[in-house]
Amino acid sequence: MQSGSGKKIDVARLKADVAAAGVEILSAHCAADRVRLQYSPEDIVAFGERNTLKRAITSSQALYRFFTLIEVQLKHAEDSSR
Repeated sequence: MQSGSGKKIDVARLKADVAAAGVEILSAHCAADRVRLQYSPEDIVAFGERNTLKRAITSSQALYRFFTLIEVQLKHAEDSSR
């Protein structure tokens, strides 16, 4: 099947990859919640490793940007189907 960008995609693989990413994101969310519930932001900044925190922040920002784009496309597709 061809995608919107014109290249051929394996739809079954795409669905499996999205499902796997969803599980991994849920796992990361749970891990972040455990830290959030156990420690204050001040303690995390004071005692957490800066490089680890910066990598986590960079990753979460990239995920936010990516899923914001997906959300916009999803809303556009839903609006088009009405």
